[in-house]
Amino acid sequence: MPDQHEATLPVVVDADWLARHLDEVALADVRWYLDGSSGYEAYLGGHLPGAVWIDVDHDLAAPPSPQGGRHPLPDPDHFARALGRRGIGDDTPVVAYDDAGGSVAARLVWMLRVLGCPAALLDGGMDAWQGPLERESASRQPCERTVLPWPAERVVDAATVLAATSDDSQVLLDARARGRFTGESPSAVDARPGHIPSARSAQWQDNLTPDGRLLSAEQLRARFTALGVTTAVPPIAYCGSGVTACHDLLALEHAGFAGARLYPGSWSAWGADPELPAETGDPTTGAG
Repeated sequence: MPDQHEATLPVVVDADWLARHLDEVALADVRWYLDGSSGYEAYLGGHLPGAVWIDVDHDLAAPPSPQGGRHPLPDPDHFARALGRRGIGDDTPVVAYDDAGGSVAARLVWMLRVLGCPAALLDGGMDAWQGPLERESASRQPCERTVLPWPAERVVDAATVLAATSDDSQVLLDARARGRFTGESPSAVDARPGHIPSARSAQWQDNLTPDGRLLSAEQLRARFTALGVTTAVPPIAYCGSGVTACHDLLALEHAGFAGARLYPGSWSAWGADPELPAETGDPTTGAG
């Protein structure tokens, strides 16, 4: 479907903008932690005024499976009902934040934007907000939300990724930390070390300035161009489980690269399948 609402919110808004428009948007707190710490407890410890908490594991993902990975995209009906319960309707502008450079909140923002719904990241996340915090759970009036399918042209499966590994025109971007990409610093959540063959290391952290703000569109365009991205063929992004890859996808959009695609299963699905190939090191530098 056409992205008729995307122009109503840019990819990212700053805290000053949010302070001026606080009553016009739905705030979504999307904190989540890889170590298993509770995002909801963090939310109750202090959140932006009126923000509702969004659960990555249950609202933004289907149950994990070997084939789908740790965070498969949820069924469209489930996603619509989850947001409707929190008062986020079809045309409700959403500003999402976390305390991790936007790497988690990006999942919700990307999901909404590919459906043509207005959504933006809060630049700098919680650290950028200088106003008061609330410590009670907030709620909005529940509403009905239209069930929309995930656009087929923006989501790919393992077969598509496998074909891309032998297509010189297709760029695969791995948003995980570089040590996980090369296999030098594997995570306990990875089934095996390394990355998908032909992928380039595009760790999401490199989309940010030292103070945690998103780089300018010009800087991001230079970054992704250096990684081989062009406007001719939309790149495919993946990460550990399809969450932080969305930060690369939003950064690509901000840089002017349209149509970038997500491999939701990411390394959690690919690495768990021994029939699928993997590489370690970094062939672009000769390391490994």
